[in-house]
Amino acid sequence: MATVASLRVCGAKGPGWLLRGPWAPPAAGFCSRVPAGAGQPEPEARPTSARQRDGIRSIVLSNPRKRNALSLAMLKALQSDILHDAESEDLRVIVISAEGPVFSSGHDLKELTDEQGHDYHVEVFQTCSEVMMQIQNHPVPVIAMVNGLATAAGCQLVASCDIAVASDKSSFATPGVNIGLFCSTPGVALGRTVPRKVALEMLFTGEPISAQEALSHGLLSKVVPEEQLEEETMRIAKKIASLSRPVVSLGKATFYKQLSQDLRTAYCLTSQTMVDNLALQDGQEGIKAFIQKRKPIWSH
Repeated sequence: MATVASLRVCGAKGPGWLLRGPWAPPAAGFCSRVPAGAGQPEPEARPTSARQRDGIRSIVLSNPRKRNALSLAMLKALQSDILHDAESEDLRVIVISAEGPVFSSGHDLKELTDEQGHDYHVEVFQTCSEVMMQIQNHPVPVIAMVNGLATAAGCQLVASCDIAVASDKSSFATPGVNIGLFCSTPGVALGRTVPRKVALEMLFTGEPISAQEALSHGLLSKVVPEEQLEEETMRIAKKIASLSRPVVSLGKATFYKQLSQDLRTAYCLTSQTMVDNLALQDGQEGIKAFIQKRKPIWSH
């Protein structure tokens, strides 16, 4: 019999098509490098930092000394930063970046030894899977801004984001097979982003691909010179932030929902969504503004 935890990881759904709630984990420590005292003090600084301005939430993986490994603490901090006030009308887009030359090296292998034990390993992969699904099911677009190496679960994180912009010095790999730990969970996001044979070559060989190769295979949205990375990423983020949140949120949810459907069902679903979109206040405002040759004034 499946446990509640396993059902949560495998995406058991309640009413509606989105894995929505509860969105808000404990908010203490958000936008802070120091964790809130919740009875479980951490020996090191909080492994992520976050700030929000003009509708754009910037989340930074901030543990370059450990190559921004997705330790359990890193995953929980990232999850908290992503889900904090997810339903707030002030939030329009999320950008995930990292300090140092490595975007993320994937899971912290020191946490995956026998010393931690089975239950700890279950928690690590359950939390990681939840984070990846929460990115896709989040009501606003999530952009990865990559400058450097993204491997294993780090590559999974890039593949899970809605948009990924990378510098030309970046590279991507799923090298777990080389140390006897096949990148099965990264393969979920990777296999849904790049062609199957590309994903399997990466998974079977562990060899890295360049940013340009990643772009050509669909893992990335855009590749730019390193000095233009932040400017280009923020240009995209600001454009999204200037649009109607309800319209973008509805569109994102429907896009992912229709991907798994057959053609007829996909068109039925998206046709209904178009009708629902027209019923939104912003749907009508946008059309009226176009006809009247003026800028729309969004309700949210």
